[in-house]
Amino acid sequence: MNSLPSSAEVIATHDAALVTAPVPVDPRGLRGCIAANHFHNRCLWAQEDLARRTQAADAEIVANKRAIDRHNQARNDAIERIDELLLSALGLVDPATLASALPRSMVPPGARLNSETAGSMLDRISILGLKIAAMRELTQRDDLDDTHRQACSERLVRLIQQRADLGHCYDELLADARAGRAYFKVYRQFKMYNDPRLNPALVAESQ
Repeated sequence: MNSLPSSAEVIATHDAALVTAPVPVDPRGLRGCIAANHFHNRCLWAQEDLARRTQAADAEIVANKRAIDRHNQARNDAIERIDELLLSALGLVDPATLASALPRSMVPPGARLNSETAGSMLDRISILGLKIAAMRELTQRDDLDDTHRQACSERLVRLIQQRADLGHCYDELLADARAGRAYFKVYRQFKMYNDPRLNPALVAESQ
């Protein structure tokens, strides 16, 4: 339990990854899943930019949208796995039910339920890291006027504060969970649009 990653460690790992090209990550172990989540968020960011082009061929935009679906599914899978591993390390879930659709919580009496999971917090920290990197780049561009750069600098300060605040909340949640004061659950995303059994459009196509 003592080896659970702090927000400072996660943020440092996220920022270090951003100085190199995105490389697929083996999502094994807690830190591997955190890195995989960040990788898929990076890919989503790039594909979302490309999908908004107005002069690209329709086939290219379709390819972008399908890539977005793939990376978003993998991103959410990583969040769920992060929560599984954290809850297992904290002793807050029945190991026999961990991989089921509804893992059973093992919660001390009086512990409060945190509505947001630790994995979701780490996902948001990852996305904030991408926003910070992109905004910082804008503040350093010589082709922008001073007013634009100043506005970007002000936004950068706020984004950095938002990430620090969220990191503090993540650290507090883990500390409270260790102490038996709080817990969270594994919330399955059940992304229906990617499931040929649940997406009505895909069901219609198969028939």
